[in-house]
Amino acid sequence: MAARRKTFTAWSAVAGIVSAAAFLAAAELVALLVAPQASPLLAVGSFVIDIVPQPLKEFAISTFGENDKIALLVGLGLAVVIASAIAGILEYVRPPLGAVLLVVAGVLSGAAILTRAGAGFLSALPPLAGTIVGVVLILMLGRRLRAWRDGATTAPSESDSGEGAPTAGASRRGFLGMTAIAALASVVVGVGSRVISATTSSIAAVRDAIQLPAVRSTVTVPAGAEADVEGLSPLFTPNADFYRVDTALTVPSIDPSTWSLVIDGMVDQRVELSFDDLVGMGLDEYGITLTCVSNEVGGGLVGNAIWQGVPIRDILAMAGPQAGADMVLSRSVDGYTASTPLDTLTDDNRDAIFAVAMNGEPLPLEHGFPVRMVVPGLYGYVSATKWVTELKVTTFAADEAYWTPRGYAAEAPIKMSSRIDTPRSGTPVTAGTVPIAGMAWAQTTGIQSVEVSIDDGDWQQANLSTPVNADTWVQWWLEWQAEAGTHYVTVRATDKNGQVQIEDRAPIAPDGSSGWQRTLVTVR
Repeated sequence: MAARRKTFTAWSAVAGIVSAAAFLAAAELVALLVAPQASPLLAVGSFVIDIVPQPLKEFAISTFGENDKIALLVGLGLAVVIASAIAGILEYVRPPLGAVLLVVAGVLSGAAILTRAGAGFLSALPPLAGTIVGVVLILMLGRRLRAWRDGATTAPSESDSGEGAPTAGASRRGFLGMTAIAALASVVVGVGSRVISATTSSIAAVRDAIQLPAVRSTVTVPAGAEADVEGLSPLFTPNADFYRVDTALTVPSIDPSTWSLVIDGMVDQRVELSFDDLVGMGLDEYGITLTCVSNEVGGGLVGNAIWQGVPIRDILAMAGPQAGADMVLSRSVDGYTASTPLDTLTDDNRDAIFAVAMNGEPLPLEHGFPVRMVVPGLYGYVSATKWVTELKVTTFAADEAYWTPRGYAAEAPIKMSSRIDTPRSGTPVTAGTVPIAGMAWAQTTGIQSVEVSIDDGDWQQANLSTPVNADTWVQWWLEWQAEAGTHYVTVRATDKNGQVQIEDRAPIAPDGSSGWQRTLVTVR
């Protein structure tokens, strides 16, 4: 009896999982037809990203890096499997509680979808269709499973064809057949809809076909700008290796022919530009290093690129910011916002730009295609809005951006930092001449010197590469006569104003980490 009870409980869990799969498959199919951005799973995932506390966000970034979105989806998928299994068991033992649980899931997913940026009336249809299909299926499977149970309990020894007896075998076949068909259909419809949606919404071909106008000016890379040291990061970070940290669970697909940029708020006149309008103003090249506020001391959430774009100050001048405004709230197509000081964007001596190209090619999709903001000297969360569609000229008192209520500062200048690329902790080196090398940056000011200390000894002056400009990082290196044993290597930088890099450690929140990197090196 106990074994039979466990068997039916297990099958009820399977029924719940299959019903949830049918829910998602139906929702994906309807989303494909009427509202591609209204996928319940992705909407709930985006909602989770929004509500997760700051410490958990930083844990996810530090643990999974650029795979944090994949980790979230896997975790969300496991949660769906567990919850749907519980729904199936409830429907089996206490009908219609399982169906009620699916209705609740439908309401919650619908709320997550309808509160996303750009949601409209049709966005409610995918979760509604999914809820109907999932509820109907779990009710039918629950009824058939109970019929199988009752038939097996009242006539366990009779044949499937015994007249006048509960047909346990027929009930079993009915349940298993419906479960198998529903599971197969859910996989085919759900996966097929998601693949078709991704294919039809892909803008990669459009990006590849774009012919940007020739730039009016190029970045001059001076002799000696890049050192030849094994293990040292390149001067310019390849697009494929450039870090990505954002709140977009899926990369937005935006056709440049339909994209527009709106500047409004505290301005003399509202301005709206198309992609052709923007690039038609003329493109120039800019060498700029970007840094994420989530970058730990010695971390890799920093990269350097040559960007092509248009100065933001020129666009703002067209709108005419009004007296009293001190902040620009930039908005992404997915609803993300960033708060940037107005004077930073209008400063003639700072190259804040709307970028359309990165390292000689149109922006990669994941880095903001077709247009993103790039602002030297500010952490990305207050300046580097990807897939940007709107600038609202306003005040810090009147508006706040996405990360401000989540524990981060409204204004966040990048802190001067230095990093050891080689040798790496955990990778032993051979005694003798060993290069110690890395990167350093002090945006808008520039690096004057980098010093290295071995085992807390005297500071030794490192060699510096020739800087491209004050907005890009520089490479540094030092030849070290390494002796066998374990050694601590510490690095610090000084900027061109004579300011020494902050020694005291600080966490990433609220405005970026600080501290000297100190690495343990094993020499054999």
